[in-house]
Amino acid sequence: MIMRGTRGKVSATIADVARRAGVGVGTVSRVLNDRPKVGAQTRARVLAAIEELKYVPSETARRLSLRRTQTIAVVSVHLVIPSVIERIHGIERSLTAAGLDMIIRNAETVERRDEVVREIARAGRVDGAIFISVAPQGEGQEEISASGLPVVLIDARRPGVPHIVCDDVEGGRIAGRHLLELGHTRIGFVGDPPSPRLGVRSSRTRLRGVTEALQECALRIDPSHIAEGEHSRLGGQQSARKILSGANPPTAIVAANDTLAFGVLQAARDLGLEVPGDLSVLGYDDIDAADLVQLTTIHQPLRESGTEAVRRLLAAIDGTGKGPLRTVLPVHLIVRGTTGPPRTSL
Repeated sequence: MIMRGTRGKVSATIADVARRAGVGVGTVSRVLNDRPKVGAQTRARVLAAIEELKYVPSETARRLSLRRTQTIAVVSVHLVIPSVIERIHGIERSLTAAGLDMIIRNAETVERRDEVVREIARAGRVDGAIFISVAPQGEGQEEISASGLPVVLIDARRPGVPHIVCDDVEGGRIAGRHLLELGHTRIGFVGDPPSPRLGVRSSRTRLRGVTEALQECALRIDPSHIAEGEHSRLGGQQSARKILSGANPPTAIVAANDTLAFGVLQAARDLGLEVPGDLSVLGYDDIDAADLVQLTTIHQPLRESGTEAVRRLLAAIDGTGKGPLRTVLPVHLIVRGTTGPPRTSL
């Protein structure tokens, strides 16, 4: 897409140049920075497209042109889950706009996390790294610090490292208050199993928010109404069946993410429960599929967190990142069709 500048003049983007030349954005970036591994004919096509479109590199791209790899590493746990995919979409779009390439590494175990950290800490591999829901720890953190590699975290925290987080405790409070306002007093929670060694805490912090909302009304969550299982629809289904099969089941369940909430909805169908009449279900994330099933959920700005992480990382690479280390993005409630007042007979 060709963008218009502040005075109405049409200005080409690096993506426009790539399309005109029939190459990728990374190839255009390498030509602009006079990098090797670009054939003479390809280089000529790119230069011709630049001339035709009167393309002028952005200030950010110009300042980054002295970097060696033009590549950013993205490291995450659970690469296939929707919330991570949404964050990566935001990262990819922002990096593409800046003419940078991206490599993705999965780190679902402590051993794999440490292996990935050692890999990207080696000089010249990448110009920076974004970690999603995981952070370098111990010797890995020392290696990253010694390498001088700029790092930004999303949904994770480490002292002295810039990080982008959403207010999960407040999100839990909002969820709990919504159900309380509808008249629910028996509220359950389905979450992910704790992963303290990897530092994944979002499920527990959301539960903390729900608990605090109930405490405001002198209520508590019955321990038998809390279940943690695999981060999957099946995991949510199994956890919900366990909670709902008790003698005095909850009239509402908060799920730590929308994927688990889909499993809760399946469990309700399996047990012949009407949603929201017999059971209200509230998710977290507001992924695209949530709207399809009319799931009430807590919206967190997933793509925006990726965009903000890239902005912070480029500033760190450029030496202009002087802002606060912690950036907190707001969350809000999206009311759809899976929450309502409890039946008076329950």
